[in-house]
This record gives sequence, C-alpha cells and structure tokens, in this order.
Amino acid sequence: MIIELLSQEHRNIERLLAVLEHELDIFDRSGRPDYEVIRAIIAYFEVYTEMYHHAQEDRVFAKLKIRDPAAAEKIGDLTHEHREGATRLHRVAKAVDGVLANREFLREDVDRIVRDFLQNERRHITMEDRDFFPAAQKALQPDDWTEIASALSPQKDPLFSDATEARFDALRAHILQLEQEAEAERH
Repeated sequence: MIIELLSQEHRNIERLLAVLEHELDIFDRSGRPDYEVIRAIIAYFEVYTEMYHHAQEDRVFAKLKIRDPAAAEKIGDLTHEHREGATRLHRVAKAVDGVLANREFLREDVDRIVRDFLQNERRHITMEDRDFFPAAQKALQPDDWTEIASALSPQKDPLFSDATEARFDALRAHILQLEQEAEAERH
C-alpha cells in the first residue's frame, strides 16, 4: 500500500538524517567529515525526496482535502512545508559548497543551517507519521488509492532499493558501517 511505502521511505530518510548528523558532529569537532557522503545525502534529497516522495505525499494530501477537509486543515499546508524543506536543503547545499570552496563560513553558521534542516525534517516526518498518514488511511476510499497508485512514478528509490545508483555507493557503505558500529556499541 502507498502509506506503507511512504512510511518505509521515512525510515530510510531518518537513516540519512542520522548519517548527516554524524558527519556534522565530526565537522563541529574541527574534523573533516566525509563530504562525498554529505553531497550524496543532499543529492538524494534533491532527486528522490523532492521529485518522488513529496509528489506522492502531495497527491495523497490533495485527496485528503477532498475527503476530510477538517483533517487536512489540522495538518496544515503540506505542500508549503515541502517547499520550505527544499529551501532549507538548498541552504545546506550552499553552506557545504561554501566550505568546500574555502569561502569564509563560520562553523557555527554551517552547524546552525544543517541542524535547522535536521530538526525540521524530523519534525515534519513525525507529524506526517502521527497525523497525516492515519488521517489519509481513515478518509481515503479504495478508488482514491487506485487513482494515486496509477499516478505514481515507476522510479525506484536510488539508494534503498534493488535499483541503486552508483553515485550512492559510498553513502550506502557509510550507512552500513555506522549502523554496524552502533550495533557493536550496544553489545
């Protein structure tokens, strides 16, 4: 079902946010984070999240506004939130590009920009999981889901599917390494 797919994508996005936060912590300690991994995360958000994930959510939300306007109103302007997320992501990309080009950037500014992105993405995902998805599951009719599914792109997740793209290889390896290290620390 569409909501399960979107929920799984949220879990994958949370994994990326954890990696980005890990790299930011290295940056904050005056270390050199893995900029290839950071750029791959930014590219993933620009390509998959913006073009596919949010487009799917926007279709579901458009149906929710028709089926249950009160529930949609409680959720707010989802499309606007998605645009705001894209703006924050652009700020992150610009800050990272600035650091890599040795432009004058205060570490505190880079940290603030990236942490703002992390915090808002996590808040947004929590709201969708808690409020939006259950409201859509309750209100939408089988025909709505069929119509939404017919409009879905056949595009597979370029990082977390069998259709992985080479440009995300380093990121995928980095995620697995960090998850293995975290698992080892728990035992």
